Amino acid sequence: MKANVRVFVMLCWLSLLPITASAQKGASPMRLTDYVDPFIGTGGHGHTYPGAVVPFGMVQLSPDTRLTGWDSCSGYHYSDDVIYGFSHTHLSGTGVPDYCDILFAPTAGPIYLVAKEGEDTRRGYASRFSHRNETARPGYYSVLLDDEKIRAELTATARVGLHRYTFPRTDEANIIVDLQHRDRVRDALLRVVGPTRIEGYRRSQSWARDQVVYFVAEFSAPFTEFGLARDDRLLPNAREAQGTNVKAFFRFDARDGKPILARVAISAVDLDGARRNLAAELSHWDFERVRREADRAWERELGRIVVRGSNRDQLTTFYTAMYHLMLAPNVFNDVDGRYRGRDSKAHVARGFTYYTVFSLWDTFRAAHPLLAIIDRQRTRDFIRTFLAQYEQGGRLPVWELAANETNTMIGYHAVPVIVDAAVKGITGFDREQALAAMRHSAESDERGLAGYKQRGYVAIEDDRESVSKTLEYAYDDWCIAQMARLLNRSDVERRYLERATYYHNLFDPETGFMRPKKRDGSWLAPFDPREVSAHYTEANAWQYTFFVPQDINGLIELMGGPESFARKLDALFTAESTLTGNAPPDISGLIGQYAHGNEPSHHIAYLYNYVGQPWKTQARVRQIMRDFYKPTPDGLIGNEDCGQMSAWYIFSAAGFYPVTPGTTIYALGSPLFAEATFNLENGRRFTIRAENASDKNIYVQSARLNGRRLDRSFITHDEITRGGTLVLVMGERPAPRWGTGLLPTSRIQGRTKDIRRTIRR
Repeated sequence: MKANVRVFVMLCWLSLLPITASAQKGASPMRLTDYVDPFIGTGGHGHTYPGAVVPFGMVQLSPDTRLTGWDSCSGYHYSDDVIYGFSHTHLSGTGVPDYCDILFAPTAGPIYLVAKEGEDTRRGYASRFSHRNETARPGYYSVLLDDEKIRAELTATARVGLHRYTFPRTDEANIIVDLQHRDRVRDALLRVVGPTRIEGYRRSQSWARDQVVYFVAEFSAPFTEFGLARDDRLLPNAREAQGTNVKAFFRFDARDGKPILARVAISAVDLDGARRNLAAELSHWDFERVRREADRAWERELGRIVVRGSNRDQLTTFYTAMYHLMLAPNVFNDVDGRYRGRDSKAHVARGFTYYTVFSLWDTFRAAHPLLAIIDRQRTRDFIRTFLAQYEQGGRLPVWELAANETNTMIGYHAVPVIVDAAVKGITGFDREQALAAMRHSAESDERGLAGYKQRGYVAIEDDRESVSKTLEYAYDDWCIAQMARLLNRSDVERRYLERATYYHNLFDPETGFMRPKKRDGSWLAPFDPREVSAHYTEANAWQYTFFVPQDINGLIELMGGPESFARKLDALFTAESTLTGNAPPDISGLIGQYAHGNEPSHHIAYLYNYVGQPWKTQARVRQIMRDFYKPTPDGLIGNEDCGQMSAWYIFSAAGFYPVTPGTTIYALGSPLFAEATFNLENGRRFTIRAENASDKNIYVQSARLNGRRLDRSFITHDEITRGGTLVLVMGERPAPRWGTGLLPTSRIQGRTKDIRRTIRR
């Protein structure tokens, strides 16, 4: 981007900053980072963390308050009142716990190398705390540890965490380093290098079966005393300790009242990588400078979308959603480009940044499509990361974590991320290699695919979650066909278009649901569409029956046409909100049988557009935003899931949604803000302006795109990237005639009559 274009875009962002009362009175205007509340999602089952991190940073320096259980996934839960310490890696909104590596815990007085909780905190290095004395904002976290009145402050660069501990005036100020903390340790090493420097590594096993974190730490003052321990026993005169339970203490003289700082760099490659990361990113001790730079980094990223609105709660919810979107994936290569590959060997990322933490079953739906609009360069790097993992690990990622394939969730959803980027014009990766990698995933025989290829569906006897796998494989296969079409591979396109129609084989016309089927072709009986069973992935038949994003019009035909389909949608939202079977807590946020707390439902409210009833989409979308997103610790109705829950809100608050990633069509909804501007990388701006928008005026009455009347309930990717203004006039009552001039479509293209004759009945 040319310099003058950068200046123009920055001026545009500044001119669109939300206007606040303080700004109107002559005070400094609020920054976008002022609207971010990192505590949102730390309560309930949101599984987020409040600590210091920069956008997509390798280091996530955050407090740990919980060691075990489902709500310990991020290491922090708002209901807790004990902090064990501050570790350098955390997961945002996942459903499985991991990370929380390299714990630092400040204490004063006697040395305790074992953490005690509850009433025993004074006999261990854990400490009680109160939310009254806790602060968090982008790139900064602070808390007062009550037991010994220590103020802990955290900030970070991409690869380095910076701690600042203000102790009571004492010559017994301690920092405990615990390498056993949390998950199972396979091996750990801690070495004292000098009077202010330590280094080591931690190799652990949890969700990631073999995770390695190397670290180098420097203190701002020399320690007056130190001790290393193995298996909770001090090693006399030792300067190095290795084993599965390694801890250490470092004592400082803080009688002058000056804070003790620690800067800690990490690497997944080796100690040299951590050393280089520290030297390159943090060679000084200016805590406030690092904090300001982190804030500026967040301000730049948040400014990719600028909204206007007078409701502080809505602005807080929106910009915290933007913040959560950009916590993952995480940079995984060192400053020299080296990274730990899927083969556990060191490789060099040449010409791109290598990432980790790909929650693809969740994020292919909205998080990655949103980044494909506002962050195309980073999206290209994600795809190059996928292809590197294919080369070094043998296949595209499913749910990759710290160079490990966890195989969590279903489908091969790196495919829609790649294809969505390709159809939207993102280049800079080898498309032929991408097609080969996608076909490799689709042609394996594992996870029910052998039966799927043989008979056109995954049977009950083939594998668990057979209905969900069939439907998601069919969608992924349609995506492969789109890439084959881009590359003029008609033979490949035809094969995967045929497989994309396999969803027909599990639609039961008698019940009107996607129903489990046996190998002999008979239906599972008895059948209850409310039942959460082993045949569906964290859902039931009500929710998965509507997962045919590649052929919504075909599904409409199967259900008897538009009116019948609309009635089925109505029934979903108005059914009794009772789940039978073994329902996990993921299935939350119920409106009838719609479950917003889990991803299979996320596109469903927008399906009314496809049958000419967009006002129903508008009503449901507003209801979901109002009821399930709040600026409170328990303000997320389900797991944040590495940005997907937030991406749904960002899209919907702006006024549109990608129902079918892999196409260039976005269904319109009901914008929440008077104005939302997308600042695009090509220097252009796309603005959605909602005239008369309010809590009551939720229905679109009319629309104009760049001054011309718009009578359709969708927009295209090209219309966004060309820039311009979409004006939606809002009102209190539905306008049934608006948006019906041209309906969005999602139909399998090709020789569909020939294809559908091959469907196995």
